Amino acid sequence: MIEESGPPAPKVLRLLYFVGAGIICTAAINKWRELERKSLQQNQNPSNAENKAFK
Repeated sequence: MIEESGPPAPKVLRLLYFVGAGIICTAAINKWRELERKSLQQNQNPSNAENKAFK
């Protein structure tokens, strides 16, 4: 007897794609927050940024 139902691999593959996309989005959001935080710190302390550039 051969069953006509397909293998579960496509569902598992879709789940892995979904999880991977979530990981990539989370990493991108964290990177964006880090860049924003660094930008705000540089804007608050312009004299420190200039001193570091000349050292």
